[in-house]
Amino acid sequence: MKKLVGLLILAGLLTAAPVVPRKAAEFVIQKTSGEQLLLSAYRGKPVVLALMYATCSHCQHTAGLLNKISKDYSAKGVQVLGAVFNEGDVMRSDAFNKQFQIAFPCGYSNELAVTSFLQWSPSEPYYVPILVFIDKTGMIRKQVIGDEKFLDNATEEANIRAEIDKLLKPAVVSSAKKSAKSE
Repeated sequence: MKKLVGLLILAGLLTAAPVVPRKAAEFVIQKTSGEQLLLSAYRGKPVVLALMYATCSHCQHTAGLLNKISKDYSAKGVQVLGAVFNEGDVMRSDAFNKQFQIAFPCGYSNELAVTSFLQWSPSEPYYVPILVFIDKTGMIRKQVIGDEKFLDNATEEANIRAEIDKLLKPAVVSSAKKSAKSE
């Protein structure tokens, strides 16, 4: 069965979903000032990375929620980052940040960098906003790519907070590892 699925993926008849959890690749967020924000600079902190279109009303709504969430969780060490990436967003990113009073680091990227980071085929459709939840060790624990149920306006904030709370829980060490340490 695995061989058949692999052949269908190679033939382009079936797509493979990105594997999660996985190590987060480097991701660069550009600022119009020329500054670059590197995802790796935030290792040691849980990170929520929001990938948005500046012109998308739902992305704008999500950015507002992330402002509030960022303020609530910053004392716990959580870092919210954002990048707008639809065509022309280099020009829109500062206006987006000002209009929606973005309180977390937010700049711009491009579609190729975003789809590569997500391990998403640029030929496959995707929906925005995209949220990526990364733990303190740099592992992507969850990727939300336009999931209507997760991003429903009535439950989105609670869903984001629940994912952040999971990132904040201490890692569970298996009993085999515990017994090996105690010997």
